[in-house]
Amino acid sequence: MAVAVTTKTAWKLQEIMAHSSNVSSVVLGKGSGRMLATGGDDCRVNIWSVSKPNCIMSLTGHTTPIESLQVNPNEKLIVAGSRSGSIRVWDLEAAKVLRTLPGHKANICSLHFHPFGSFVASGSLDTNIKLWDVRRKGCIFTFKGHTEAVRCLRFSPDGKWVASAADDHTVKLWDLTAGKLMFEFTGHTGPVNVVEFHPNEYLLASGSSDRTVRFWDLEKFQVVSCIEEEATPVRCVLFSPDGCCLYSGFQDSLRVYGWEPERCFDVVLVNWGKVADLSISSNQLIGVSFAQSTVSSFVVDLNRVPKSDSVPQGLIRDDQPLVPPTPTGSSLRRIYDRPSTSCSKPQRVKHNSESERHSPSSEDDRDEKESKAEIQNQEDYKEIFQPKNAICRTPPRTEPFPAPPEDEPGTAKEAVKPSQAVDVQTSLPKQELPDPVQRPLNPSSTSLSRTEPSVIPAARNEPIGLKASDFLPAVKNQSQTELVDEEAMSQIRKGHETMCVVLTSRHKNLDAVRAVWSTSDIKNSLDSAVAINDLSVVVDLLNIVNQKASLWKLDLCTIVLPQIEKLLQSKYESYVQTGCTSLKLILQRFLPLITDILAAPPSVGVDISREERLHKCKLCYKQLKNISNVVKNKSGLSGRHGSAFRELLLLMAVLD
Repeated sequence: MAVAVTTKTAWKLQEIMAHSSNVSSVVLGKGSGRMLATGGDDCRVNIWSVSKPNCIMSLTGHTTPIESLQVNPNEKLIVAGSRSGSIRVWDLEAAKVLRTLPGHKANICSLHFHPFGSFVASGSLDTNIKLWDVRRKGCIFTFKGHTEAVRCLRFSPDGKWVASAADDHTVKLWDLTAGKLMFEFTGHTGPVNVVEFHPNEYLLASGSSDRTVRFWDLEKFQVVSCIEEEATPVRCVLFSPDGCCLYSGFQDSLRVYGWEPERCFDVVLVNWGKVADLSISSNQLIGVSFAQSTVSSFVVDLNRVPKSDSVPQGLIRDDQPLVPPTPTGSSLRRIYDRPSTSCSKPQRVKHNSESERHSPSSEDDRDEKESKAEIQNQEDYKEIFQPKNAICRTPPRTEPFPAPPEDEPGTAKEAVKPSQAVDVQTSLPKQELPDPVQRPLNPSSTSLSRTEPSVIPAARNEPIGLKASDFLPAVKNQSQTELVDEEAMSQIRKGHETMCVVLTSRHKNLDAVRAVWSTSDIKNSLDSAVAINDLSVVVDLLNIVNQKASLWKLDLCTIVLPQIEKLLQSKYESYVQTGCTSLKLILQRFLPLITDILAAPPSVGVDISREERLHKCKLCYKQLKNISNVVKNKSGLSGRHGSAFRELLLLMAVLD
């Protein structure tokens, strides 16, 4: 009789080298859950099949790094937005670029396809939201209202609304038919990263860097519930297709939430780091994350994850939406009205004036000729993207990924370097290209060697530059397999006392700063923190001051700006983030004042207070000019880190 084997709830499926440079964006196809698209600093969009190591297709044409990607519901089209503000739409079946959509003035931060119309919504660092008609190659409408970068866009299931989430801590709901703002949801205290519509009810979920998930009623326009006090920012959310729970992706964990009342059904530990996107297929949740040039995919078995207080596990399949439930009480919200048939002519949406529309030009045609789709794997391409002789392009039933046994160590695949997309017109010397015949891949010698990165991330999966073997006594005899506990513990304790001394010193310094603050003002406490000559203390203090803008004065800027210059050049990501936040606050509140005072004509007579203010403004201006050089050098970085520097660069443009 066969013995039942317990399998894992969550596991790593594989890790691939997705691009020749840093990966800047990844997205999963929601139709099948098996399609993966990646964008990189190499200005390419690569198409993959989840769990397969080789690139199927590589799309070229963008001239700046890819910042955002989205696949349409039937996985025939893909849209990519770049750092320059350019948008390109590719037809994957025809393997060619379909449209080039210029119009934004800064990074494309978010994209989304209309559920059944030929429309695309785009959000940018320029704070604008644009609605595009892919068929007519033009911008239909521009929504203005956000004051900072638009990080996420979602069309409602009935296609009548679009929801937007932004760094200005707000979620906005826009009416496509009327072409205006319906409502602004406030309540988040940090940038809102994601927003998602319930598949059936008039309900909206939003996740923020303030570590909360909020649920909004779209009939009463009020908050339904708020789940707080999570350990890390909310990175992505996804409702189950039957709508009974919300899956939320956090740093290294998946949480399953209900909202009436607010509760957490389960927490699944998944070592996926900063997860970027989620999809559901064959009752399994697929999650993807990226770091530098690698992309990792993970699987969570939803049969083993409870998603309600009363429904037995395994009875409801998450890849098969249920019929909307019969209303059982007054708390059930209204259901979306979907088209009764396949909608080839979506409802007319409000258009801007004719000047807003973009007509085709020879320049656009030239851009589209320069865009190419390079098919890397002909067999996979024909199997996945070539149209079949069928009326409906429904993907075949996909089998779930086999789960590894619980008692085994991780069975994640080693990073496999795919057949990198190489442009036939590239000017690189031939000998620099990898030769798969002469240089076979060795999983143990891939480029994932442990080298300390130039920037140490604020949250990471394991200590930088450390290996467990370094803390264990060396085995003199190879046949010796057991270690004496005392020897192992003595090795582990080696650095413990040093770390305790460091933490004790930091605690003492913070106590000294707090004592000054309690007996004096914020300026003196910042002076004392700077005098200690410990950046970690300055960071701790700035993290508090940044939360209350009213504490900031011009005197404070003269003290903080030299420290900000050091923070922006730190190797610690958390220090850089704090420096960016403080600098942005100073630029928004004080830069107009500084420039006005410096541009004002000299006063008649003696005005001591004005002379002091003028001296402070000159000092701040000089410090800001020095910092602007640092910001310019770092504005070419990818991801949110680079976006923060580019946003600062826009704010500092008045200094040039």
